This record gives sequence, structure tokens and C-alpha cells, in this order.
Amino acid sequence: MDPHAEPGPVAAAFAARRQAWEDSQLSPLAARSYPARRLTPEDDCGLRSPLQRDRDRIVHSKAFRRLKHKTQVFVAPEGDHYRTRLTHTIEVTQIARTVARALDLNEDLVEAIGLGHDLGHPPFGHIGEQFLDEALREHYQGHFMHFEQSLRIVDVLERGFTGLNLNEDVRDGILCHSGRAPMPRTLEGRIVRIVDRIAYINHDIDDAIRAGVLRERDLPQDAIDVLGTTGSVRIDRLVHDLVEHSRPAGDIVQGAEAGDAMDALRAFMFEYVYLGEAARREHAKIRQVIRTLFDHYVALPDGPPDGGGAPGADQPQRITDYVAGMTDRYCIRTFESLAVPDGFVG
Repeated sequence: MDPHAEPGPVAAAFAARRQAWEDSQLSPLAARSYPARRLTPEDDCGLRSPLQRDRDRIVHSKAFRRLKHKTQVFVAPEGDHYRTRLTHTIEVTQIARTVARALDLNEDLVEAIGLGHDLGHPPFGHIGEQFLDEALREHYQGHFMHFEQSLRIVDVLERGFTGLNLNEDVRDGILCHSGRAPMPRTLEGRIVRIVDRIAYINHDIDDAIRAGVLRERDLPQDAIDVLGTTGSVRIDRLVHDLVEHSRPAGDIVQGAEAGDAMDALRAFMFEYVYLGEAARREHAKIRQVIRTLFDHYVALPDGPPDGGGAPGADQPQRITDYVAGMTDRYCIRTFESLAVPDGFVG
């Protein structure tokens, strides 16, 4: 029996029951799960809302699985407890759901955006993003931004180049999660945008201390006095601040004191960790890897192997899709196969 053609009593009543619950329990400012707003219309599922289906499509995507082997901050770290792009994604999603529930907003939308927001990150995190952008500008007068690539993945590259056909609110939240992008149109998207920053600042501090790049006493004292001495305390205070200021504002906003303290921590991290001496020593190596691969595929008449990228895409886009989709370890192996004599590889 096809449960979609002949739904049982639970499935037949699910959508109406879910819509009634949202109308009674969610804030008037919350995005609604129904009706689905997809680029290509399709029938709804009898046991999941359209936003739950989007979440599941993201979790089961190849791009999501690749996040476990992509850098957050520390490249190929020694030790099991450093964040990867996947653990960062999970932390952002968990914190964002807490905020959404406290504000009576749509948790399913927040979850789908949170899980999908960084799918487009290339190998080696933001440094890899910088050098991929550099290569595109030099060769093709193009540019690369990971949040645009995240949308391209869900729209085009997944499911054998047919895309995931996600809802418009999910697509908007993924595209607009970065501070370099326009503001998301939903409050749920705005939650992910600011929680992304709350999460990475604090877990990157934790990883930097673990790596010996920072000591706790190095952190700016004024910011620590406001937010607390541990990552968990700082996240908790920032979430409480965000919720308490957002409710009366009818928007997603921080209080001035907490926001200024978080900005001070972020500026400190850029100066001493993201762009610090230890990081700069690795940047030249990462640039060599990314540029060697990119320049190699530019020189090939047919571009990257196996067609690379979506059928019908031009050469710059195919190369971008191919390199950006690599995990750190695959990128390094491919670089070694090009730059190191066979007898020395492995």
C-alpha cells in the first residue's frame, strides 16, 4: 500500500493538526510551515511538515556528510576534541533552536537553516574561501562566497544535479546567514545569523586555548567581565541577552553591553587567532594547495575530472564547484598527486 496515495488516519490529519498547533502556540511573528513554498511544487508528506522535510534532505545530503572533514579553524588538528565544520553546524543549530523556542518562533525552520548554512564552505575554512575567491578574481574576474555556494549546493548540486527543492524561507536563511549578506527576511533566519557568530567565537576560543595558541588570561578582560570566564557561561549569557532584548523589540537583537563585549572578543580573535602569527604560517601553505589545484584545472582543456560540477555549467563554475566541494583531506591528497613524485606520496 502506498501511504501517500492512501494515507492512514494519522497522516491524513497531520497537516491540519500541525497548522492548528502553530496558530495557537507560535508567535504571530513566526514563519509558518504551511503552505510549502518551493521552486518546484510537490505533494506534502503525511508525517512531516515541509520544513521537517527540508531538514531531513539536508541531513541526508552528501554535502552535509562532507562537513565532518572540513576545517573550522584549525587545519588537520592533532587531537579528537577540536571542532570541525560539522560540529560547528550542530552547535549553531542547537543554540538557535533554544532561542527560537524561547521566542515562540518556528524551530523547524531554524533547524533547517542551521543545518544547511555552511554546506558551501570550501576546504580549510575561511582561509580556503579567501584563496578560492582570489583565484576566481584573477582568472575569471569572478568571486567566491561560501554562503552563495551553500545555496548553489541545495539548489543545483545535490540529488544528481536536481537540487533539494527547499522552501523559500530555508533558502533565504542559508543565503543570508553571513554578515556579508543581506538581512534574512524571517526572524528564524536572523536567529541563525547571530547565533552563528555567538557559537564560533566561543568555541574557537576553546579550541585556541586547547591548541596552545591562547591562554585564558590573554582574553580581553572587559569583555570577560561582562560575559563570563568560560565558553558555556558566555554562550548562556549571550542567549539570555538575545532572548530578553528580542522579545520586546519584535526582532532579533542584542543588548548594547553584551553586543559590544561579543564584538570585542571577535576583534581579539581576528587579531590573535584567525590572522595571528600561527595562522599566518599556515596560510601560505593553504594558498599553495588551493591555487595549485585551481590553476591546474584552469589549464586543462576539459577542466576538472568526471565532468566536475553541474552539467551545462561554464568552466569557472565547474572548477569552483569541484574545488569547493573537496574535504580537507581529499584536497591535500589531490595536491600531493600533482605536486609530489609518486614515490614520496603517502
